[in-house]
Amino acid sequence: MSELVPGGNLPLPNGPLTIRVPGPFDISALITDDTGKVRGDSDFVFYNQPTAPGARLNGEALTVNPVALRAGATRLTVVISPAGPHTPLGHLPTPTLQVTGIDGRLIARFTPPRVQRETVLLLTEIYRRGPNWKLRALGQGYADGLAGVARDFGVDVVEDASTTPPAPVPRQGRGAATCAAPPRGREQPPPTRTQVRTMAPPSSPSPKPPFLGLVNSTRATSNSPPVSLNPRLTAAAQAHATAMAAQGRLASEAADGLSLYQRITAGGYAYLAIGEHLVSGPRTPAEFVDYCLSDEQARRTLREPAYTETGLAHATDPRSGTVFWTALWAQPFTPAGLERTATEAITLTNAERAAAGLPPLSHDRPLTNAAQAHSADMVARAFYSHTSPDGSEPWHRAAAAGSTRRSIGENIACGQRSAAEVVRGWMNSPGHRANILKPGFTHIGVGFAGGGAAGTYWTQLFGG
Repeated sequence: MSELVPGGNLPLPNGPLTIRVPGPFDISALITDDTGKVRGDSDFVFYNQPTAPGARLNGEALTVNPVALRAGATRLTVVISPAGPHTPLGHLPTPTLQVTGIDGRLIARFTPPRVQRETVLLLTEIYRRGPNWKLRALGQGYADGLAGVARDFGVDVVEDASTTPPAPVPRQGRGAATCAAPPRGREQPPPTRTQVRTMAPPSSPSPKPPFLGLVNSTRATSNSPPVSLNPRLTAAAQAHATAMAAQGRLASEAADGLSLYQRITAGGYAYLAIGEHLVSGPRTPAEFVDYCLSDEQARRTLREPAYTETGLAHATDPRSGTVFWTALWAQPFTPAGLERTATEAITLTNAERAAAGLPPLSHDRPLTNAAQAHSADMVARAFYSHTSPDGSEPWHRAAAAGSTRRSIGENIACGQRSAAEVVRGWMNSPGHRANILKPGFTHIGVGFAGGGAAGTYWTQLFGG
């Protein structure tokens, strides 16, 4: 069984899967092809329309057989919303995704970071890579309900002005498909929708001093240092904004399979911390900054003191006229910065051991070299596993780096934005926590690399 983190993915076994999210949540699913858009009414599975080719919703269980999805389907996105109308997800227990196989065994589990005012969460997606199917953890929140999600996936939504809507009625429109809005209460969408992640803060395309001035004056109010425009971040932001406009939807991965982070590293930019705003709607840089200041999480990203460089770009979808923005914020890579990041992770790990009455782990250079190499390898060869594509395991990598430790353990993670976040995540996972608190371990090495599909890849290698 795999414990996933945002951006984490794993290959799926053949056969049907059962997806559950226990608690006061409704499950929906959107079936799309390479355009990222639904093709018709039957591509939207929710409580008023519980079946589609390859997908069936039965109470709190969604059964999916990827190979039986309609012709041309390459992705199924699982969406959850509160069972009670007008309830922010932040007022409910944190949802936990459970995925089981045809034999009833638990394949994967994913608990996303806690959201606040959002009313809908894109929880996970099942997607095709060549002949195989994979599962990716998402955790993207929307504040404007299922209606907002539906619009971004190409559904033409009909909303009634009454407080309690009648049964949904589909109508024909110019969208990629038609379907009535499923929310149980009236949803009034804001002028913009956004996907915000804070591995680090936002960015701008061509040097626009007005944008930079607005950003840095805002950062100054929280005593954060000013950021400067970086041409490589700007180029990556422009490429990603253009890709989103071509798809007509917000996404961290474009139709060509490249993630935003892969675009950044492919352009020659290496980072220790990365963050982005992916936003649709604003027409000018000033409107974009105003949006960021209106949302708590987006505002934190904008003001994050760790970031020193930025890049902003936008592109317009010629079909709808919607403007798509990509803003990147980063702390550039330096060897000294990598050393500080690893040292912070070790310090936090030893604090957990001290709280459990255990002696601290000593820094070990061969373990560090092996851990760093594995994080870099996961980025370079696009995998996420303790077993490398060549079949090597943690103890093989440790020995190859010169370690003579008799026992070896490894924790890996991807997507976390800081040493504090990754250690907290490991401590919240029983298997990873057991490694951190194992009395027999005496030494540790930590590796970190930026890039890949998830943005950040972490490795802890223990020896005893």
